[in-house]
Amino acid sequence: MTKPEIQNLLVENYASFLAVMRRMPDVQAHMAAPGKWSPAQQAEHLVKSVRPVTLAFTLPKFLLPLIFGRSNRPSRTFDELVARYQAKLTAGGRASNPFIPGIPRNLDRVYRRLGRTVDQLRRRIDRFTESELDTLILPHPLLGKLTLREMLYFTAYHAKHHQHSIEATHSPA
Repeated sequence: MTKPEIQNLLVENYASFLAVMRRMPDVQAHMAAPGKWSPAQQAEHLVKSVRPVTLAFTLPKFLLPLIFGRSNRPSRTFDELVARYQAKLTAGGRASNPFIPGIPRNLDRVYRRLGRTVDQLRRRIDRFTESELDTLILPHPLLGKLTLREMLYFTAYHAKHHQHSIEATHSPA
């Protein structure tokens, strides 16, 4: 995928997630099955997940290879990255502590923060060349070192993953 395609996918997937959340009554958004996150917590988890990616895309470019290194392989495709993530989840992978949500009290605030953060990320992608998206890397707590392109693929897919989870457990009967 090219930068514009990734940017469009980010916008579409998070807009779709937020549309599902905004249609849901607050009471339902706070309901969770035992041992599972509520939809509201899933929204908060996405905020906690997108923020560090957005921050990384804000750093001066020269710092990224100094801090995280450079890729020694080509970027995976979107489908390859999704398959890798799903395999990690199937093997028992879960969110690490910094990404575990609390119980959000003000859902509108969470939705605004998520929309704003995704929009900031979308804009900051423009600072990078297609080549830089494939050579600069960031750490992912479950997937290890990812190229910037792969991290963007993950970030775009992550919204769909949680939307599907919510729709599977909270859709009207």
